[in-house]
Amino acid sequence: MESWQATLSIITFIGVIIMIMTEWIHLTVIALLGALILVFTNVLTLPEAIGYIGKSHGTLALFFGVMVLVRAFEPTKIFDYLGTQIVFLAKGEGKLLLLWVVALTTLISSVLPNATTVMVLAPLIPPIAQEIGVNFIPLLILIVFVANSASLFTLVGDPVTFIIGDAVNLSFIDYFQRLSLAGAIAVFVIIAVLPILFPKIWRIKLESLDYLPHPHINHPRILGVGGLIIALVLVFFVIGDSLPVPISPATVALLGAALALLLSHQSKIDTVHNILRDVDWSTLIFFMSIFVMIGGLEKTGVIANLSVLITTILGKNILFGSLFLVFITGILSSLIPNIPLVVAMVPLLQQYVVNVGLAPSVILQPDFQGQYPPEILPLFYAMMFGATLGGNGTLVGASSNIVAAGIAEQHGRKISFKTFLHYGVPVTILQLLAASIFLVVRFLI
Repeated sequence: MESWQATLSIITFIGVIIMIMTEWIHLTVIALLGALILVFTNVLTLPEAIGYIGKSHGTLALFFGVMVLVRAFEPTKIFDYLGTQIVFLAKGEGKLLLLWVVALTTLISSVLPNATTVMVLAPLIPPIAQEIGVNFIPLLILIVFVANSASLFTLVGDPVTFIIGDAVNLSFIDYFQRLSLAGAIAVFVIIAVLPILFPKIWRIKLESLDYLPHPHINHPRILGVGGLIIALVLVFFVIGDSLPVPISPATVALLGAALALLLSHQSKIDTVHNILRDVDWSTLIFFMSIFVMIGGLEKTGVIANLSVLITTILGKNILFGSLFLVFITGILSSLIPNIPLVVAMVPLLQQYVVNVGLAPSVILQPDFQGQYPPEILPLFYAMMFGATLGGNGTLVGASSNIVAAGIAEQHGRKISFKTFLHYGVPVTILQLLAASIFLVVRFLI
């Protein structure tokens, strides 16, 4: 491949990331333009670009399926009901309110992608915060932190965990047994610093709750059937990979979405058109475009050359390499949206472990379904922890952060980069340190 094509791939990718960070152009528009530049200049042919999107079909299908599943049950007002119950359960005490927000966000983000969790819960925060007389911005930021952190509980909690888990052929059960404790530790770090990060809310106490709204659940029978669908989806998330005929989480999510659409249509609580119209197509197109640009870096040899550089830095020292990856990925993920970062780093890390002789070259084949050597897995886990927890560092670190910022603007306030940084830096540093300790104790000693 000619050097000008490699140079163009690098410039395009870096240019897109800078535009995303500075918010000069909408992230979906600039990502799509970046992908089309590579196709227009024949760095990638259109079939090749579509092929790179196809390689990441599992991530796209999972995200789409969960979006539809959650949106289909919005007419029941179940999430409004749950949000208000938090205030009543907290008995008007700020510290209990914060703890209940953490608990509910953790529960939902354990089984739904973090951005979807924020989409569900964030709209409930401004009116609740107004009723109890506090600024809703810190509460929105808290939801983001917990959603990003609790996403480490399961394989499907975050596109990042799914991308890396899928790359190393990690099943839902294997992930739960090996890595879920990291999610618990990350959430515990947030709980430990709540009085320091949110002192005003922590100290507040309402005298009466009589004036608070009392929302009711609509269509309870439909919600009951919907609850059964969601329960089946969660069960097959857990057991699908171990069945005689394996069923991937992405397939399960799509089936759940189809059943939810069927239920909504037959019960007439909403139309299929409305549900599909409200799917976040912008985010899906953004992901597809990023996958194409990563394909350009891979095809032109940029990723292979970077893997040689990593080989020089890390050698065969897995302990040093794992700790290095936790922090370097965490720092990068604070500045670059973590999904494109991970999409770029997975093939780079795969190439590295092959280059130094820690894994056979067969793992580089797109259709490889075997097991990776256990001794190299901490490197991939380190990248996962860094990318997921590093997303808490700045406003552009994760898609859930951007979702929360958009909802804040809809309610007349803005989450500035500086404000988010004020909360994000201490949380991220503490979480990366805690994740490093867990990684060393659990896998490297």
